[in-house]
Amino acid sequence: MTIQQLEYILAVDQFRHFARAAEYCRVTQPTLSAMIQKLEDELGVKLFDRTVQPVCPTTIGQKVIDQARVILAQAAQVKDIISEDKQSLSGVFRLGVLPTIAPYLLPRFFPQLMEKYPELDIRVTEMKTQDIQQALHAGDLDAGIIASKLEDSFLTEETLFYEQFYAYVSRKEPSFKHEVIRTSDITGERLWLLDEGHCFRDQLVRFCQMEAVKVSQMAYRLGSMETFMRMVESGKGITFIPELAVTQLTEEQRQLVRPFAIPRPTRQVVLATNKDFIRYSLLSVLKEEIKAAVPKEMLSLQSIQCLL
Repeated sequence: MTIQQLEYILAVDQFRHFARAAEYCRVTQPTLSAMIQKLEDELGVKLFDRTVQPVCPTTIGQKVIDQARVILAQAAQVKDIISEDKQSLSGVFRLGVLPTIAPYLLPRFFPQLMEKYPELDIRVTEMKTQDIQQALHAGDLDAGIIASKLEDSFLTEETLFYEQFYAYVSRKEPSFKHEVIRTSDITGERLWLLDEGHCFRDQLVRFCQMEAVKVSQMAYRLGSMETFMRMVESGKGITFIPELAVTQLTEEQRQLVRPFAIPRPTRQVVLATNKDFIRYSLLSVLKEEIKAAVPKEMLSLQSIQCLL
């Protein structure tokens, strides 16, 4: 039994798919499968039921996975102690990021970070808030970038920046003629929303006082922010976009952007870590790079903004 084999079974448990687990572990699928098979032969048990999709652990497999998680967390902490003592930035760093943050924040700092610190191996996974919180508790992530403080006693949370929401409005909407958007301008019939469970959606539904979105809009809530933006551009409805997304728009697309009336809805983008995380040197570099990559006015909450 090796540390590597334990890492492989945790990856399969996380992704419930051998190919995606292999990609995450940066090995070929045959290599990962063979190593797990070797571990199963050594233990004399089947760890995963491969006859179902997605793949799932067997009853005994789940117990082995739970213990593997403990072993790997302790092994990682030994390495982290040494790395922090040397103030080293080498090694794997697992970062979870919300899907409504990643496409707009990562391109601003990630390529430069990798170029500046080539020894740093950051592995990013897009995850919802609840999944990031669970992964931090389980030790499957080193840090997470989320959109509000969780007030979780198990975690340490630090604000990175504040990000306004904007409306993205079709030219065919009456509110396109308005310079600012008021919540009274927005109705469920014309609104493209992310699926339930996305904090981006939940925060704005509360702000716009639309707690009961009609069942008839179910299809409208299935999709991605980028899909909804294309729908708006084609002449249908309204959606919401974060501030950093605006900076990626073309001049023509920016004509569809409308700010909210004051106070403007704003989210608090937070970096969360397990309280046991000790690689402060690495964390400090990550925070500095992110803060340097966003406009300075986003580093503090403005008087015209309303924190959601």
